[in-house]
Amino acid sequence: MTTRKSHSVRTALVPYARLPRAHHGLHVLTSAVDVFGAAHWLLGEHAPQPGGDVPPFDALVVSVQPGGSIELTELSAVRARWPHLDRLPDGGFVVAASRARRYEDANQVQVFDAHGRETLSFSVGDAIEHLLVDEAGQIWVGHFDENPMGIRRWSATGRPTWMSDDAHIPGLFDCYALNVSGTAAWACPYTDFPLVEIRPDRRKRPVRVRENHVRGAKAVAVHGDRVAFYGGYGEEQDRLVHAELGEASVEQTDAGLLTLSDGSCPGRQRVVGRGSRIYVQAEPFTEWGVFDLSS
Repeated sequence: MTTRKSHSVRTALVPYARLPRAHHGLHVLTSAVDVFGAAHWLLGEHAPQPGGDVPPFDALVVSVQPGGSIELTELSAVRARWPHLDRLPDGGFVVAASRARRYEDANQVQVFDAHGRETLSFSVGDAIEHLLVDEAGQIWVGHFDENPMGIRRWSATGRPTWMSDDAHIPGLFDCYALNVSGTAAWACPYTDFPLVEIRPDRRKRPVRVRENHVRGAKAVAVHGDRVAFYGGYGEEQDRLVHAELGEASVEQTDAGLLTLSDGSCPGRQRVVGRGSRIYVQAEPFTEWGVFDLSS
């Protein structure tokens, strides 16, 4: 395994979106970049507290569009303590609790309209690692190993539209990396870390699995026949690996480090994969940087 000490090439993230300073007094509950490139912050008055039920609370979504314009959406009666967030193509939002106390918990996923009013709720199962909405408004969910349900796609009305159960993906116990762009998804799951291409609407070969020897990546970007993996175990947490797509495998070409724009390592962070892009947000989670494989 390549160690950090041998990574001589350093690639800096490009500043992408920033939470307006006027909102820094609120607590960042979570943040995301949607399939159209807008950045969103879910803000609350208080930080999440462990244990016990969470009384419904009002939250504010601050959205920064790719052109820099800012939108504010007030959400009423949010119930998720440790939430995931993404935007629907109609301007509404999905907020989901990463943990469900019971599998049948009908309140785990809340769908809000563009005015911040809850329209429905449903469950997708415990242990959400990733929640990403595609261009068609389908909700992709990847689970971590405390509930190894793999990868599933849901409609915005709570109907399952694709499941990995019968897709014959080897060793799918934990969805480490998930990239959703257009209406397709790419994943890199534990334990075998294959690169999985998922196109449920394609009749012929909707799932394609390529062997991959890059272990522990937490984000993946794909552009044409090129792919980049970000992250890894231990000292590999800031690793950036470039590779090429083959017919049945992924062939590594080089490896380096992905840093913040000032050259420092990100430390604790959030990551989002969207097509050729990997978005990274380091503490205090008020700014997004981007690595674009296409550039």
